[in-house]
Amino acid sequence: MPSKKLKQFLDENKIEYITITHSEAYTAQQIAAFSHTPGEEMAKTVVVKLDDKLAMAVLPASYQIDFDLLKKTSGAKKAFLVPEDDFRDLFPDCELGAMPPFGNLYDMEVYATESLSEDEEIAFNAGTHTELIRMSYKDFEKLVKPKTIRFSQRERVK
Repeated sequence: MPSKKLKQFLDENKIEYITITHSEAYTAQQIAAFSHTPGEEMAKTVVVKLDDKLAMAVLPASYQIDFDLLKKTSGAKKAFLVPEDDFRDLFPDCELGAMPPFGNLYDMEVYATESLSEDEEIAFNAGTHTELIRMSYKDFEKLVKPKTIRFSQRERVK
């Protein structure tokens, strides 16, 4: 079942969404494949530290963060990836690494990369490694109020 906090928030705000159950998966690319979700619409949530504050960076599954660009566009002096063990306790209702991109529910700022706003829908982990939620991007934007900036690039195929 999706994170109770997330489900309650979406229901209270009368948001239309669907929950999709899929085989256990730990990467956004795997989840996109299992759930037949285009990689551009499957959002991954990455916890970063901007200067001395934790924040969520939300980007398509097929993209990676450009930390120099994130620093520049966010106005931070420092930007880096936060190890999962350092934020384990911030998301008590979620499996580690499966937190939804709703920083507003966890007192965190959210930065969404520009390319996400080009899609009508967004899909993301629902707090578990076996479920995702799909909803309109406009509703996501209305509820979360992410700072939309450019900070990512498509992953290079090796």
